[in-house]
Amino acid sequence: MSNVSIQWFPGHMNKARNEIKEIMPEMDVVIEVIDARIPYSSENPMVAALRGQKPVIKILNKADLADPHQTQAWIEYLESQDQVKAIACDDNKSSEVKRIVQICKQLMPNKVGTGRQIKVLIMGIPNVGKSTLINSLAGRSIAKTGDEPAVTKSQQLIKIDDDIMLYDTPGMLWPKIENPNSGYRLAATGGIKDTAFDFDDVAGYTAEYLIQAYPELLKERYKVEDLPKTDWEFFDVAGRNRGLLKKGGVVDTYRMSEILVNELRSGTLGRITLETPKMREEELLLVEEIRAQAEAKKEAKLEEKRLRKKRARKNRK
Repeated sequence: MSNVSIQWFPGHMNKARNEIKEIMPEMDVVIEVIDARIPYSSENPMVAALRGQKPVIKILNKADLADPHQTQAWIEYLESQDQVKAIACDDNKSSEVKRIVQICKQLMPNKVGTGRQIKVLIMGIPNVGKSTLINSLAGRSIAKTGDEPAVTKSQQLIKIDDDIMLYDTPGMLWPKIENPNSGYRLAATGGIKDTAFDFDDVAGYTAEYLIQAYPELLKERYKVEDLPKTDWEFFDVAGRNRGLLKKGGVVDTYRMSEILVNELRSGTLGRITLETPKMREEELLLVEEIRAQAEAKKEAKLEEKRLRKKRARKNRK
């Protein structure tokens, strides 16, 4: 994704990372809020690096927008990892919220009822619904909520009950998206501000995936009987069906691509998950490869620099 690095790691997020590093040793439990539609792409790799061996509860939020079969597969996959509990959550269900509190107490039974609070750090990338979840956990309006990524700017402490103190952090992104696929998926679901990416690319990527993974939903929603194989053909056919015509009967495919992404985000298109555990495993290997190539490039540049210095010294003699 060419320009996804725009404002990707703003100053306040860097500050937040350093603050989290500092308070992490005192924490008992970490809650990471992720998007149930993209559990891998919305996971912050820094969480794993910062939490060490501390137990983590992964909240697959916005589960009402995600494919329930895939959500179940993700929960099983995540819970197969060390010290990980995973639960699907739809912001406003009080039973799910109570369950999160219960799990925190189960993980730290020696502190319950002793007056020594369980310190719980809650983290999540911008626009994943963390603030709404905090308000539900606290039973009152504390965290600012909004559809624009990055509403919370500074850390706050929230008392949940006599046993639990919640440490909230700003929505944190990581310094660099190494997996291009994750960049597209974050953009498609609204995890990155719309100004940070080329919309055409994101819409094309999304359409291609949906044609493969959810053909029936596309056929039904956009009245397309014979689903094309490519994204641009799909936008053309669906746009024509929607009557999105410009001068000369040309289809406004850009408008159609906007409709697709907006209807995916709102859930109008149906319950959709944009990645599977199998895709995560494959893409982790891809990231390793990208890292190795970058490292080799860096090494080659350093070597070139060394040789230039050597030649310069030789020439001076």
